[in-house]
Amino acid sequence: MAGQEQRRRGVILVPFPYQGHINPMLQLGTILHSRGFSITIIHAKFNSPDPSNNPEFVFHSIPDNLSVNQKSSGDILGIILALNFNCQTPFQECLVQLIEQQDQHGEISCVVYDELMYFSESVASHLRIPTIILRTTTAATFVSRLTLQNLKAEGYLPLQDSMLLDPVPDLQHLRFKDLPISILGTPEIFFQLISHVSNVRKSSAVIWNTTECLEKSLLMQLKQHFQVPIFPIGPMHKFAPTSSSSLLEEDTSCITWLDKQTRNSVLYVSLGSLALMDISELTEMAWGLANSKQPFLWVIRPGIVNGSKWIEFLPRGFVESIAERGYIVKWVPQKEVLAHDAVGGFWSHCGWNSTIETISEGVPMICKPSFGDQRVNARYVSQVWKTGLHLENNLESHEVERTIRRLMVDEEGEEMRHRARELKEEVEQCVRNGGSSNNHLEDFVKLISSF
Repeated sequence: MAGQEQRRRGVILVPFPYQGHINPMLQLGTILHSRGFSITIIHAKFNSPDPSNNPEFVFHSIPDNLSVNQKSSGDILGIILALNFNCQTPFQECLVQLIEQQDQHGEISCVVYDELMYFSESVASHLRIPTIILRTTTAATFVSRLTLQNLKAEGYLPLQDSMLLDPVPDLQHLRFKDLPISILGTPEIFFQLISHVSNVRKSSAVIWNTTECLEKSLLMQLKQHFQVPIFPIGPMHKFAPTSSSSLLEEDTSCITWLDKQTRNSVLYVSLGSLALMDISELTEMAWGLANSKQPFLWVIRPGIVNGSKWIEFLPRGFVESIAERGYIVKWVPQKEVLAHDAVGGFWSHCGWNSTIETISEGVPMICKPSFGDQRVNARYVSQVWKTGLHLENNLESHEVERTIRRLMVDEEGEEMRHRARELKEEVEQCVRNGGSSNNHLEDFVKLISSF
C-alpha cells in the first residue's frame, strides 16, 4: 500500500532549454521515475525536448514569447532573463491546473527547477509547493561565481591583462583567466544573473550533478555555505543510462566506423551544441587533425561557422587527404562513442556534461573551452585531475598537430590515460551501493518523499 501511495506522488521538473541543461534534468526524471514517482516536465516551447524519448513522462509546453531574433541571437544571458520574465505567468497557470487535477494524477511532491529558471521558485512557493534547485555545473564553478561577486565588490573588475595568469586568492587551482566571466551581454546583466542563480531563496535543497570523488573539499565548503542540504548525486547519467534527450539527430553510422578501428586509436572531436568558430579556426583545426596522422571522428555541427550548412567551409583538399582515417558527422550518440574501445581521446569544449561523461569512461581529453564554466572545467581536467591537455592559445595547425600526438601517441598521453582509468574507477565506486553519490541519492529520495 505504501508503494502504491508513493507511485502516486509526482515531481514537476523545469529544465532550462539548452542541451547541457536538458540532459541532466531528464536524467533526474528517469532516476526518480524508477523510484516510483510520476514525472511531469514543464518546459518552454523554445528547444522543446522530444516527448517520444521519454514516453513515461508527461510534458507540458508553456509559451516563452521569445522573438525569432532573440532565439537566433546567441545572446544566452538575454534569453535567460527573458525566459524568467516571460514564463512566470504561464508557468503559474500550468501549475495551478495541475494542482486542481491532483486527485486524478496524484499529489505533487515538489518542483525541481534548473538554477537558471529561478522564476519557478517564487511561483511554487506562492502555491505552497516545496522547491529544489538543480545545478548542472560543478561545485568549482559555483564557488568561482561567488569569488567573482567578491572581486567585483572589492573593485578588481574588469580584470587587467597583467592579472590574467595570476592565481586567484583563496581559490585553489584557478587563475584569473579561468574565472567564468561571460563574454556575452553587459557586465551588469551578468552579475544580475549570477546573483539570482546563487540565491537559494526558499528552496529546500540543492542537487549537483557532480560527485565527492571529484570535488570533495569544495562540496564540504558549500555544505557550510548553504542553510539547506546539498546532494551531489552525479554522474546522473550513470544512474539513468537509457535516458535520451538529444535536440539534434544522432548519426549512429559512426559506431560502425569505430568498430573498424583499433583500440584507443581514435580521437573523438566535438565542441558541443553552442560553440562557434570562424573559417580560419576551422581551417587550422582541420589541417592539424590531418597532419597528426591519427584516426579521428569529428562532429561538425551545421552552423558552427556562421552561415554554414555543414562542411562547405573545410579547406580544399582536406577531405581527400584524410581518406578513411577521418569520419565527419553532424552529431553523435556521445555516451556510446565515449564508451567505445576505439576511442582513445576526446577533444572537447569542456561543457560539464561532456566532461563528466568523459571522466566516467576513463578517456583523456584535449580541452578547448569557449566561455563560462568551460574554462573552470578545462583547468580542473588539466591541472587538478590531470587527465587532459589544455589548448589555451589561438588555434594553429602545428600546435593542434603537436597536442594531438602528445595525447594519442606520446608517453605523456599514456600516463593521462592511466590516470583517467583510475578516476573512472573512483566514479564507479561513488555510484555503487554504499558509494557517496548513491547514498546522497537515497537521502534525496527520502527528503522528497517526506514533503
